[in-house]
This record gives sequence, C-alpha cells and structure tokens, in this order.
Amino acid sequence: MVSWLLGRYLYGSAMIIPHVHRFIPTLHFPYPHRVPQYKKELKAWVEGNLTACARSVFVFDEMDKMPPGLIDVLVPFLGSSHVVYQTNYRKAIYVFISTAGEEQINRLALEARRAGRDREEIRLEELEDAIAQAVFNKSCNGFYHSEIIQEKLVDCFVPFLPLTRRHVERCVRRELCLRGQCHRHDIIEAITGAMTFSPERERLFSHSGCKTVPAKVNYYL
Repeated sequence: MVSWLLGRYLYGSAMIIPHVHRFIPTLHFPYPHRVPQYKKELKAWVEGNLTACARSVFVFDEMDKMPPGLIDVLVPFLGSSHVVYQTNYRKAIYVFISTAGEEQINRLALEARRAGRDREEIRLEELEDAIAQAVFNKSCNGFYHSEIIQEKLVDCFVPFLPLTRRHVERCVRRELCLRGQCHRHDIIEAITGAMTFSPERERLFSHSGCKTVPAKVNYYL
C-alpha cells in the first residue's frame, strides 16, 4: 500500500506507470546460486532506469526471501555520491519490504498495550534500532550482514504495527461497502469473531491482519 501511495503521489497514478519498479525475489531472483548473475542484471536495470528517470521508485518486496548478498549491489546508488555517470542517483526512492523484525514490533506493541499506552503513542525511535539489528542478524533474509545496514544507508525504518480488532472491523466494512452492503453489521461481527487474534488470553492483535478479509466477505455474502 505504501509503494502504491508513493507512486500515486509522485506520478498522479497507481503502479502502472513505467517509473515505479517492483521486484519480487521468488519471481525475479529465485535461484541463490545465480546471485553473481542477478547482481549484474540488477545493477544494469537500476542504472538504465535512473538514466531514463532520476526520480524512479524501486520497490523490493519480500526482502526476507531475497538471497543474502544480492541487495548490496545497490550500495553505490545509496552512498554519499550524488552524481555518478552524469546521473543524480540521490533523487530515486528505494523501498525495502520485509517481515524481519516483526517479533520485536509485536512485543513492543503488546508491552505498550499492557502498560495502558495507545498504539499512536509508540514512537519511531523506540523501534528503529531493534528493527535494524533484527534484519542485519537474521539469516536467510536479504539484509543478512548487509553492507547497506552496516553503512547506515537506510534513511528510515518504518514499523508496521499489528492490527487490532477495530482495524479488522474497518477492513470488513470497507469491503462490504465496495459491494453495496454497508448495512450488513451481522457480517462484520461474524467475520471479526471468526478471525484469529493473539495473545490467546487477551486477543488483541489479528494474526493475519486484513489479508483474508476480502475472501471472507465473499464467503459470507
């Protein structure tokens, strides 16, 4: 959703415009033994697209499935040099999406809730260092012992907090309204009640967020 919002903000449209590029490891980099080849291809792809549009957006999804070592080919583009080969590389935006660090995020969210703090009171600086350490030290993810993390080339780590029951209810209501069924409060209650929440005793956070909501709405309708 964030990458979609960035594309719409920068270019006035969704993700179909040619200057937003999305990479999915299982699709674009499926074989770990081909990392040297992937590095050359990715470097050439980024260089070419930055030459065509300096304000390109590169979205790397599922970083937890990215072969370790591959992403470091981007270090020259993220470093301190602004102009390389007559192209200003610092105008581009790189988005790295990963589930690494979710344990730290969920633990802090739970501790805050038990301490009586609203989720809106959780500050970014409470989580940034923990997330950076988690992605750097977690094996089998694209940032494992990455030079990008070591050299502090990531401008900001953005934690996505677990969704609560009220967020799930909003998701269900939105899906129903898209189908012209905004009045179906019975379905909102049924779907929310059927979702899995944790921890088991308090049932505060949705296990799957809102991912399964559209399918459940179709089923109940």
